[in-house]
Amino acid sequence: MAETKKEMYSKEQLLEFYRTMVRIRTFEEKAAECFTKGMLAGNIHLSIGQEAAEAGAFAAIGPQDYFTSTHRGHGHAIARGADPKLAMAELFGKKTGYCKGKGGSMHIADMEKMNHLGANGIVGAGHNIAVGAGLSASYRGTDQVCACFFGDGATNQSTFHEGLNMAAIWNLPVVFVCENNNYGISMSQARHQAIKDVSDRAAAYGMPGIAVDGNDVMAVYEAASEAVARARKGQGPTLIECKTYRHRGHFEGDPSVYKPKDEQAEWLKKDPIPRYRKFLQENAFATEDELDAVDRRVHEELAEAVRFANESPLPTPESVVQDIYSDIVEEVRAR
Repeated sequence: MAETKKEMYSKEQLLEFYRTMVRIRTFEEKAAECFTKGMLAGNIHLSIGQEAAEAGAFAAIGPQDYFTSTHRGHGHAIARGADPKLAMAELFGKKTGYCKGKGGSMHIADMEKMNHLGANGIVGAGHNIAVGAGLSASYRGTDQVCACFFGDGATNQSTFHEGLNMAAIWNLPVVFVCENNNYGISMSQARHQAIKDVSDRAAAYGMPGIAVDGNDVMAVYEAASEAVARARKGQGPTLIECKTYRHRGHFEGDPSVYKPKDEQAEWLKKDPIPRYRKFLQENAFATEDELDAVDRRVHEELAEAVRFANESPLPTPESVVQDIYSDIVEEVRAR
């Protein structure tokens, strides 16, 4: 874990890191279970193993700030404080979901309470959206920041380079967070990039590039806090690379035969949750009973989320023409 002093963090903050990671993990495990039982609409892409990167980064941004997400975006929403019941209902394709059941797993969004500019099924689509949000904040003279989340595979897309270039040219308050889980779908980073550190690409655009242990929630938090502070001061964007690992396949049902067994085993030893739990106990930040209590409450909360989603109504056929650019309900009825 990152070298730290007890006085740097309150006990509640340290427990909140743990709580957030456990909420993400449990949400994803429940989603996987429901998918296996045929209860979900569509496929899902899980972020199990990447919880520290998400919990640490989101702890560094404020409620006024924006963020963009990815096809592997459940953890981002949960780390932001999403209601697990509404998020799960969206996965179930239910009317009570964040997008009324029309977005599903890859398209959760909520501007009203989370400033969530949307998960996105298109790899690399968030960069230019984040730049637009940063430009808006700069133009309006606010101190808002936009955090842009993406994976290592997205850094080969033109939008990554375009987004970083424009953010640097215009000195925009954008924090680019790469969750490098070592795989772009089934292609390892070593096979799709000639560099070891994605953060090296920041140099081409004149911005700081920082590589951190993405399985160390405090290391991520500290790097993200520094980047957010720079952005608020008008010092421009930062690229943070969180080196982590995707425990599951690209999508649920992917057998991951492309992953070497010894590689998977080594990364499982670095699982961020038991690692952080051990840190809390060994440094007397929390007792086993306190952490067990967090686990119980989270599991109860997620069990209720599944019950809520399962019992919620499906969208009505008429709703297919609602929430679009123009109201064509009457026109459709006339036909």
